[in-house]
Amino acid sequence: MEQGMGNIQWFPGHMTKTKRKIQASLPLVDMVVEIIDARIPVSSRNPDLDTLVAGKPRVIILNKTDIADEKATDEWIRMFQQAGVAALEMDCKSGRGVNAFSPAVRRVLAEQIARWKEKGMVSRPIRMMIAGIPNSGKSSFINRLSHGGKAKVEDRPGVTRGNQWYVTAEGYQMLDTPGVLWPKFEDQTVAQHLAYTGAIRDEVLDSEELACGLLGILASRYPENLRERYKLTGDLPEDRWELLQQIGRKRGMLVSGGEVNTERAAVMLLDEFRGGKIGRITLELPETKAETGEPV
Repeated sequence: MEQGMGNIQWFPGHMTKTKRKIQASLPLVDMVVEIIDARIPVSSRNPDLDTLVAGKPRVIILNKTDIADEKATDEWIRMFQQAGVAALEMDCKSGRGVNAFSPAVRRVLAEQIARWKEKGMVSRPIRMMIAGIPNSGKSSFINRLSHGGKAKVEDRPGVTRGNQWYVTAEGYQMLDTPGVLWPKFEDQTVAQHLAYTGAIRDEVLDSEELACGLLGILASRYPENLRERYKLTGDLPEDRWELLQQIGRKRGMLVSGGEVNTERAAVMLLDEFRGGKIGRITLELPETKAETGEPV
């Protein structure tokens, strides 16, 4: 566990209701599109989803690749593909990589589409469920493909009731689902990584502890990024609290007496990491996957 983080707890209040809604909606769709954060491909995948959507064709979108480490993203895509899972890298905000989505859908559903054609169902629309944890970019993905337009899918009784449907330019019908976060954090590393990227609300966390935990990873794996962004020289201190103070001092975040406003420095550091200003950074690599026991 990285330095400087207390235990993070999550209350699974709405989780059961969300799971029920996903299970009830599965018969309405042909496939599931799972949006994950390319910086934390393990922690941003809810393991319950594997069980919930078992048997459904699936495409995994590694989103936010514009602020993730390119080499790491390539490794993750390769790992998913070797496991027989269709995976695409994408930046939903800019639209980079979106053009590869439709061909991937048609590859994954090739046999199903062929069966529809045999039955004369040439214009049968492809229906897909869009799933992902909060802050993974699910809304950006839907908005990018549907241009913000809600669908009017009324050709089957019950399809639209209580569900949010969107239609893409290709005629795909996308069903939005509530963001599903992990019901409990047995592995605190997962909780921390979700917190670093903003998937857990900052109000329930100590920003200084969070920043020190993040600095532990950055100083170890991306020291040059820290040096360049914050004009640091020499060896980085092993004490992450001292490193946070150095960064705050470089940014002139001082209070009376010349002390560093570490809370302000921590908030700044987290904001800059989340915005990609410290560089293209991935916190989880394929070789670390086994540590959390997360299935592909």
